[in-house]
Amino acid sequence: MTIWSIILGGAAGFAFGGPIGGLVGAAAAAFASNQIKRHLNPEQSRKVAFTVAVIALCAKMARADGIVTKDEIAAFRRKVDIAPEDVKRVGQFWDLARQTSDGFEAYAQQAVSLFGARSAMLEQLIELLFAIAKADGDITATEWEYLSAVGHIFGYDDSEFNRLANLYSGQQPAPHLVLGVDINASIETIKSAYKEMARKYHPDQMIAAGMPEEFIAAATDRLASINAAYDALTKLNLRRLDSPANAKG
Repeated sequence: MTIWSIILGGAAGFAFGGPIGGLVGAAAAAFASNQIKRHLNPEQSRKVAFTVAVIALCAKMARADGIVTKDEIAAFRRKVDIAPEDVKRVGQFWDLARQTSDGFEAYAQQAVSLFGARSAMLEQLIELLFAIAKADGDITATEWEYLSAVGHIFGYDDSEFNRLANLYSGQQPAPHLVLGVDINASIETIKSAYKEMARKYHPDQMIAAGMPEEFIAAATDRLASINAAYDALTKLNLRRLDSPANAKG
């Protein structure tokens, strides 16, 4: 059963209140009045909470500049698995989230309380927000303000948010930014950073923390970028060691 079937089919026994719980309840009222509601265990509740937080923040991100474009919706679908039969109702759920009276701050704050400040789960969410913001061209000033506000609620200071912005706002981020190391880092530092990030952002680890399988493509892309960055920095470091300036004699 997909996460969309659970949410749009009526998620009874959802374990969390707040704006996320309110949106789950609104979805049940809007889409599941004649369906059997599904009782959730704690693991399912965390997956629902993550998905609803993503939808709410992405929907509000898409309207941050006052315009919701097809490119922004398409960017979301490229990152998240939605079966053809679910597309229409997920779109309706997106609209429902976009129109809620709760501001984006409330959803961001509840996401922090559920998944922890600066966690891998929240960085995955930040990446999705950047993907939507840049989908229709340059990131607007209003979108930058939105992204920065969400980032600070998630616990990232200015320096940390700037690294995330450099990492996710472009097309091919520099390898040292992906691993969060200095461009001239030693091979030992590179290896240490790689091991930590590969463990932290491994799709299996993310799913264990509450990320639904429908988001596996985004997590897999993240791990692939970490692996590629490690390979690039390792080769750069070896070339530096082999350069004439470092040769003996």
